Amino acid sequence: MIRRRSFLAGAAALAVIPNIAEAADGDAALRATLDSLAKLDTPTAKLAKLRGVREAGLSAGAKLDLETAREGLVIDARIAAIMPYGRLGRSPYSVTPTSGAWRDLGAPDAADRIATDTAAIKREAAAGIVLPPDALDRTVAGMLTVTDRAPAQTLSALAEQARVLVALAPQAGDVGMGRLSNGAAYYDLLIDRQFGGRDAATIHRRIEKLASETAVEADDLLRRFGYQGRNTGERFRAAFRDPQFLYSDNAEGRDRAVAGMNGWLARAKGRLPGLFGSLPPECVNVAARRMTPVEELAKKGGYRVVPGQNGTPGSYFVDLSDIRRRPDWSLASVVHHELLPGHMVQMPLDARAEPHALRLEYTAGFQEGWAIYAEQLMARQGAFDGNDRARLGFLHWMLFRLCRSLIDTGVHSARWSLQEARETLERMQGEPAFFATFDQDIQRVCLEPATRVGEALAWLALADRCGRGASATLPAQHRAAIGDGRLRLSALERRLGPARPWNSIDRQ
Repeated sequence: MIRRRSFLAGAAALAVIPNIAEAADGDAALRATLDSLAKLDTPTAKLAKLRGVREAGLSAGAKLDLETAREGLVIDARIAAIMPYGRLGRSPYSVTPTSGAWRDLGAPDAADRIATDTAAIKREAAAGIVLPPDALDRTVAGMLTVTDRAPAQTLSALAEQARVLVALAPQAGDVGMGRLSNGAAYYDLLIDRQFGGRDAATIHRRIEKLASETAVEADDLLRRFGYQGRNTGERFRAAFRDPQFLYSDNAEGRDRAVAGMNGWLARAKGRLPGLFGSLPPECVNVAARRMTPVEELAKKGGYRVVPGQNGTPGSYFVDLSDIRRRPDWSLASVVHHELLPGHMVQMPLDARAEPHALRLEYTAGFQEGWAIYAEQLMARQGAFDGNDRARLGFLHWMLFRLCRSLIDTGVHSARWSLQEARETLERMQGEPAFFATFDQDIQRVCLEPATRVGEALAWLALADRCGRGASATLPAQHRAAIGDGRLRLSALERRLGPARPWNSIDRQ
């Protein structure tokens, strides 16, 4: 049963829904209907089953589930009509370095599933859809590393798939959806599916403008600090290597880094009432924590533990295995993104709202978009005032977010080459994010089109609608944005009105 819980300003954290029994019954029936859609083969068939479902008697959260499912399935039906290949709504490629039946050789039907994928690869190739050269090579290389774990029948199917891919190598073309038949329309639909919004060319221009403005401000700070280089990226690389701001590579240095993050977290907690009014208690039961020595030795990536309503604390376990790559000024913005008011506000509220899986599917950009917005929100609120180095860290993280989106639209809409994408990252961002090299970012953008731009659009949609006017309205705006779980752009517009664009990354 869907349990819709909203948090309100003032003393009450939970709202009472009128006609609770009626809403609960309607919500349960809707949940069952939405669950049953998984048995249907096409988006059109799923839409037909939802045609007679009414919103009357549903809670606010259930209404969001229904309208989101309908909106997303309409997009999927359009995608299926123009791009009936690959993984619907994700990629035109059935098999990639990170997807396909070859990734799960232990499945009892692995041989049959691999054979099905091989047939799909052939159909895609006949339509001119072949993995780019680098991705094709990495896929085949990955298959070669898992053959020792495969039973004979599965090994035969896998060998045939590898042969098909190798034979297609001469047809491997340029990266980007724009090179495919119907590719431009397909890419716009992928963007729309992530969160809402289309017209990749317009989006590209806005992201490019914001990235340029952010780089100009960062460049001014870098020059004032005395860092040298031919461009913003080179000056950032110098700043990241300045030993006076690096932690020692030992337990004491790592403890200092985490203590510094928790200092920023404590200050963020003091700002929460002015940003949200009242919040459920689990949202503030959070902290930055060190990984275990075993995890650090294994170079495990940073991860979150979402706080529970039962009192289980929330944590962000920060990756400090290569601590000399994490200057102290780079960690403040991480606190606001990963903890407060970022993921550890939005994710617990999402858990309370219990959105249906289909709402999660068609709001994929929202969660990360909220966390990016949270970084920008804290900058607007003055969190970095008087601390230009912490602000420099914020600007670098913003460039990281913007550049990932920029190469997404650049590669898939503006038809950038991989070299152009990398040169953009080198020139503007300079230093990769701790957890992803430039090559990894570019590879993911090539194979998961619209993912990064969807995150940026969710962030910018929130920034365009929240925080304008009297500060007293901000808690109500934030409750409308996340109180019932994640939203698509259409729902955000109904709740908060049309966009009122900001002209810079956090000021005006």
